[in-house]
Amino acid sequence: MKELKKILIANRGEIALRALRTIQEMGKQAIVVHSTADQDALYVKYADASVCIGGPRSSDSYLNIPAIITACELTEADAIFPGYGFLSESQNFVEICAKHGIKFIGPSVEAMTLMSDKSKAKQVMMRAGIPVVPGSDGAIASVEEARKLAAEIGYPVIIKAAAGGGGRGMRVVEREEDIEKLFWSAESEAMSAFGDGTMYMEKYITNPRHIEVQVLGDEHGHVVHIGERDCSMQRRHQKLIEESPAVILDEPTRKSLHETAVRAAKAIGYASAGTFEFLYDGKDKKFYFIEMNTRLQVEHTVSEMRSGLDLIEWMIRIAQGEKLLPQSEIKFSGHALECRITAEDSKSFMPNPGKITKYVAPGGRNVRMDSHVYEGYSVPPYYDSMIGKLIVYDKDRTRAIAKMKVALDELIIGGIKSTRDFHLMMMNNPDFLSNNYDTNYLAKH
Repeated sequence: MKELKKILIANRGEIALRALRTIQEMGKQAIVVHSTADQDALYVKYADASVCIGGPRSSDSYLNIPAIITACELTEADAIFPGYGFLSESQNFVEICAKHGIKFIGPSVEAMTLMSDKSKAKQVMMRAGIPVVPGSDGAIASVEEARKLAAEIGYPVIIKAAAGGGGRGMRVVEREEDIEKLFWSAESEAMSAFGDGTMYMEKYITNPRHIEVQVLGDEHGHVVHIGERDCSMQRRHQKLIEESPAVILDEPTRKSLHETAVRAAKAIGYASAGTFEFLYDGKDKKFYFIEMNTRLQVEHTVSEMRSGLDLIEWMIRIAQGEKLLPQSEIKFSGHALECRITAEDSKSFMPNPGKITKYVAPGGRNVRMDSHVYEGYSVPPYYDSMIGKLIVYDKDRTRAIAKMKVALDELIIGGIKSTRDFHLMMMNNPDFLSNNYDTNYLAKH
């Protein structure tokens, strides 16, 4: 076991501050990198050392691998924590870290490679006996192939980018006459977003729930699950509200889902934090693997609240070669909710960067605000619009929703528009309160 003493956080925003706290609480030094646009960020102020790595554009800073490696060498950091987004799932970055003797706090290149191409990941899961959504065996080469396969599967179908994520490069096709137009539209968006136009196809489940299972694997072959999350409240495939547990599941289905995720992680020799995402069809109580995220998720917080574990601490401990807790020692209780607060208009969801003139974070028992903003902070226009995550925990879903209402009422963000009012509206929405919704709910309403 090699203890990591200096850890560089190759990210920004709330996750940079979140990781910094855990690293320092573990008695280690936390080093941050930042762009010129983020020089006034809180995590820069609180870090043991900070290095400016470039201009405001991500390509000049947070995606600038030579600058990040140089920052590691300048500060003598022995490990990198990648967070999510940016370089967190870049196999190339992991290999470069290894060549420079820097420990990447995340999974191996081999596990990343198996799961990074969504169409190949599906084949790997099928071989491991994991249920998958009916669809193409791999990439689709042409519109004609897509048309033929769609006729076999039956409409509606969904065309997806193999290198996709964040809802980009995806199109739902309801009718045969639309397939050519939507195929080219999805491919064009995939090329623009990921530089890869490889497409695949799946049967589109009409009213699904999006359920995911958090797993941890260590370098000794052990894997545990940290429960499941319901992430079905989405807009354009972007998650807005997440909760744990998924109350729609009965206990036999929940147990089967957890066991399936653990089996899948063992099948690829996974070591670190990761998430298996499934579509759940409530009519026949069946779940289908859709993808794996080989990194920490934004919504990891709700799993932490229910289990009492710090997932970033465990990622670091795993990277040091430590063994996991046995599953029997991980206990779950209560209900946790997370609302993603973004610098966007609550009605149009148009980004609204600018200076925050007033900021008051909510407080109280089991209320957590993961945010990097403060009064006087200017939200830059160059990055993701998320300014924080509001997380609450209580004994059951009803009490958690009531607690979230109080917390949202207390939250004050002045000077810019935010999605606080959207979340407050959802906490009073009869369908949300009765758990009567699916991934298409916001598109329909």
